[in-house]
Amino acid sequence: MRNSLVLLPISLALALTACGDATEGESGASASGTVEAVEAPAGQKWSETVSKTDAGGIVMGNPDAPIKLVEYMSITCSHCKDFGEQAFAPLRDTYVESGKVSFEIRNFVRDPLDLSAAILSRCGGASPYFPLTEQALGYQGTMFEKAQAMGEATYSDILKAAPDSRFVRLAEQLGLISFFQQRGISEDQAKACLSDPAAADALMEGTQKAAEEYNIEGTPTFLINGQKVEGTNWAMIETKLKEAGAR
Repeated sequence: MRNSLVLLPISLALALTACGDATEGESGASASGTVEAVEAPAGQKWSETVSKTDAGGIVMGNPDAPIKLVEYMSITCSHCKDFGEQAFAPLRDTYVESGKVSFEIRNFVRDPLDLSAAILSRCGGASPYFPLTEQALGYQGTMFEKAQAMGEATYSDILKAAPDSRFVRLAEQLGLISFFQQRGISEDQAKACLSDPAAADALMEGTQKAAEEYNIEGTPTFLINGQKVEGTNWAMIETKLKEAGAR
C-alpha cells in the first residue's frame, strides 16, 4: 500500500506554519435571477440532511439545491478557522435551510496534524461531521501548543512508526483522542479510525486530486457550482452566493 505520508511535510516546524492564501484570480459563477426557496420534506430540516459525496466530501442541505458551495479546508489552517467562525451559523441558518444552497466540505490535508484531526472528524460518519469539524477548528490553538511541546524528535519518531500506529500516537500527543471522546467518538472507535491506513490514503488521494483538478494552492478555497471563486472570508463568499441567486 502507498505510504500515506509521501505528500506531507515531515518537519514539525512546517506543520505549524500558517496556511497559504488561496489563489484569488477567478470571479466565479453569477446568475441573472433569484433562486426560489425549496421547503424541506415534512418533519425534516435541510441542515440535518447530511451525506458523503462521490468527491469524498460531506455535504449539508438540499441534494438538489441549485447553488452548490464547496469549501476545500484544512483543520490546521487559521484562515479556515476564521471562516468557520464567521460563516457556519449564517450559512447554515440562512442559506442551507432555505433549500437554495448546499454546503460541502472537502478536507484538503496539509500535514500529519491536519490528517489526524480530519480522520477523527469523519470517524462518526456524515451526521456529526459538521459540528465536529467546527469544534476541531476551535481546538486549533491547543493542538499547536501540544505539538510544540512534543518537540521535533518525538514528532519525527512518530512519523517513522508503522502506518497502523503513527496517527494513533500523534493524536494522543495532540490530545485529539480525548477531545473527540468528549464529543461522542469513543477511544476504541477513534483508535480504529486512526489505525486504518485506507482512511489516511483516501484523504491524501482526495487532496492530490483536488490540487490537480482545481489548481488549489491554499485553503480555504471555494467552488460555486463547480467553478473556483475569489474569496477567503464570509463577506466575499456571501456576495458570490447572492450573485449566484441566493438572495
